[in-house]
Amino acid sequence: MSTSYFPDARNVITGDVTIINAGSYHNGRSRDAVKETRVAVQDELVGWIENGDKEEEPKKIIWVTGPAGGGKTAIMGSTAETCQKKGVLACGFFFSSFTGSTNRRFKRCLVPTLAYQLVQHKALRDVGERILSCVEHDPAIFEKQVEVQFDQLLLQPLREGRRGLDWPKVIFIDGLDECQAEEDDDAPRSPQEATRANAADQKEILHALLKAANNPSFPFRIIIASRPEHIIQSFFNNIAPHTTRRIFLDDKYNPDADMLLFLEAKFAEIRREYQLSASWPLSDVKQTLVENASGQFIYVATAMRFIEESSAPPQELLDQVMALRRQDVPANPFAPLDALYTHILNSSAKPLLAARWLSLIFLTPLLEGPESDKKLSARFIQLFLESSPGEASHVFRGLNSLVSIPPTDDHASPYSLFHKSLTDFLGDRSRCGSLYTTDDYELYTTQYLQIWNDKGPATPLSALEKGVFIHQFLEMPPSLRLGLLMEQNFEMYDVAWWVRSQDEPTRHSNCEDPDCHADQVQGLFSYIHSGCNWYRRCRPVCRYTRTEMLKELQKLGWKVPGRLHLLRYRFRYVHWTEIDIWPPSAIRAADISSPEEEP
Repeated sequence: MSTSYFPDARNVITGDVTIINAGSYHNGRSRDAVKETRVAVQDELVGWIENGDKEEEPKKIIWVTGPAGGGKTAIMGSTAETCQKKGVLACGFFFSSFTGSTNRRFKRCLVPTLAYQLVQHKALRDVGERILSCVEHDPAIFEKQVEVQFDQLLLQPLREGRRGLDWPKVIFIDGLDECQAEEDDDAPRSPQEATRANAADQKEILHALLKAANNPSFPFRIIIASRPEHIIQSFFNNIAPHTTRRIFLDDKYNPDADMLLFLEAKFAEIRREYQLSASWPLSDVKQTLVENASGQFIYVATAMRFIEESSAPPQELLDQVMALRRQDVPANPFAPLDALYTHILNSSAKPLLAARWLSLIFLTPLLEGPESDKKLSARFIQLFLESSPGEASHVFRGLNSLVSIPPTDDHASPYSLFHKSLTDFLGDRSRCGSLYTTDDYELYTTQYLQIWNDKGPATPLSALEKGVFIHQFLEMPPSLRLGLLMEQNFEMYDVAWWVRSQDEPTRHSNCEDPDCHADQVQGLFSYIHSGCNWYRRCRPVCRYTRTEMLKELQKLGWKVPGRLHLLRYRFRYVHWTEIDIWPPSAIRAADISSPEEEP
């Protein structure tokens, strides 16, 4: 077990938990804006950081807000870089629910990341030593509430540290609305429960930040950026109005001028690459694009990524964008963006399948992988989803302006979106129309069963790569719909192979998570019964699968339920965590007896 704290590495480990992610720093997230854009907002923020104490009513917090696609993250990143060059940046965290490590979604990584950056800050060596001392004294600090972590890891060291004239002045917290509550695998939440849990975590962070800002020992100003979600807006309106100043990204900050600068820079790059005339494109083209954007920077950024693609000459792609028309909903500010997203998705050879895949990858947790800090690679997802070799490249061709797709020789990097607004679009039937999908779980289950039946993906692989794929595949959970989709041809599935494959990793000392494989066995045993009625005989698919599972598990020395337990499972649905099935390694570790029957 690792016990080092804050090493000079991408991640910091305490115990077995990753708590630091370099991608959450201001310079760890890609941005489309060029330096000259959003100058008015950046100047206002930097001026407040440096001279806010001179205001008639000084505020310790600024909330930067505005609708999706308004350029909040670009502004926060550029301003943070400016502050770093000036020596006034203390630390920052950029939440993200759709790019990079999944740790960037969770509150547990916030305070440790801020503390790590303070430890690394040259002007805060005394404070850094006190932070390290706190962690050494209480390694469990990272498991405590956010407010307690703020107090012990930040406030106390800052209070006790020797204040210097060169101390930094500001902390950046971006994308707070993208902070998500971690989900317990044992009790999945409904969408409504997930929304409430996310709001609770966001509110907990806001209370901790407000408490810090109001503490005389806390020397930093705080800039928070988010969409104007109800819970966040309510907090600033009702709880922190006297501490907070807000910046709403509207026409006051002249976004149109910023977008024109951005477009000119991008068109200049295209002119150089394709040796086009200095008069290309006509000035009214840029003005039309800005008008279509309706203040949403993401529109011009997505349009330019589409035009920069090499799938066709740039003028042809530009003509396609210019030909798009607003939907018949003039009051919808997202209509131009929706039309652009629809056009790009329809440029795929299989638009609906592309939308289904994107929804499955980015709107559900099914393809996130077993480790919360590490997403499944794009290579694995391609192999999982493909029905024939090369299908992923065929389906995603033309979508590079929406999705960051790793090169073919990169077998480690995940898919990532350029902007969260695409998930908003895909998740709203009124916006994406015929591209809206509701069968994500059915698609996942169908692919899962196909790989199970074929004992591998549709794409031929070397023995080594196939072994790696099968290992990852076996860590993926069955779904509740599995029994329903197996019902017609259940005898074609080699249950014994699946059980043996789950058993094999648990017998190796280098298996990182043997419990994961026990979870999948328990899950399948439970889910296959979910469609049965207690007052009728179990369905054939349930009887066949459970019988084959128990037969093979007994051969392999697993602890299996006795007749009394099976009778209980017969008359009521039992959650997989209650299934009394354990591998030999767990039996030995817990000194569990393995009786065939209960007395």
